[in-house]
Amino acid sequence: MSTNDKAGGLAVYKWLALSLLILVLDQITKQLIVDNMTLYERIEILPFFNLFYIHNLGAAFGFLSDQPGWQRWFLSIITTLVSLGILFWLTRLKSSQKLLIIALVFVLGGALGNLYDRVVFGYVIDFIDWHAFGYHWPSFNIADMAISIGALLLIIDSFVNPDEG
Repeated sequence: MSTNDKAGGLAVYKWLALSLLILVLDQITKQLIVDNMTLYERIEILPFFNLFYIHNLGAAFGFLSDQPGWQRWFLSIITTLVSLGILFWLTRLKSSQKLLIIALVFVLGGALGNLYDRVVFGYVIDFIDWHAFGYHWPSFNIADMAISIGALLLIIDSFVNPDEG
């Protein structure tokens, strides 16, 4: 594979800009919530959608949130290692592997958004609250959405391009 065929090098910067955009949007929305709501305040937007400001001390769906504090650094270390792994993976991909690259930069941007919260505040700020048909999804944020979209794209890419990666 020639260097021109790689997503790495200078070409990776355009993709990392997408991760940076996700990180910035995530932090802006979280700051808007912190500046305009009080903790545990709920604002109904639609019958199935609220803004609900909470602090998540754990991982996805509040996993480990009942622990005494070690999870902050444990999850920060895991997120840092995964982020470094993604960066390394991005430098190894072919520029033609666009779906996989986009999936990884979405996961990276989301991971960095939540990592920032966890390191700086000790918790992740969540505020998006969906509920329908008697089911209530755990609150989440823009970073979580980016991670979920990235994961979905990774799954799609594994079916569409099973021999690449």
